[in-house]
Amino acid sequence: MKEIKAIIQPFMLSKVVNALKEIPDMPGVTVSEVKGFGRGRAENVAESSDSMTEWGVTFVLKVKLEVVIADTMVDQVIETIQKHAHTGNIGDGKIFVYDVNHIIKIRTNESDEMAL
Repeated sequence: MKEIKAIIQPFMLSKVVNALKEIPDMPGVTVSEVKGFGRGRAENVAESSDSMTEWGVTFVLKVKLEVVIADTMVDQVIETIQKHAHTGNIGDGKIFVYDVNHIIKIRTNESDEMAL
């Protein structure tokens, strides 16, 4: 099993989530509003609505998608996120893939892939 985390532009969220919903057996997605900076250090967005300054530091506003899936779905999920989050502009985001060792579904006590 893998966990995929993607940091994307907020205005691309609905496009990405709607595309992920179309994948058969997609278990679900968690979405969080996040802030940070990349190599550009948020210097070019200081006056835009896509940024905020907190504690004297300018951050870019993004959204983070998190999903845990079977290994067989990894390529399809990555391709879907890449296709639907891509604008070609700086700040499109990044995708991270992690190994997941164990999952337990609290309600049913199912574990691992049965818990997805």
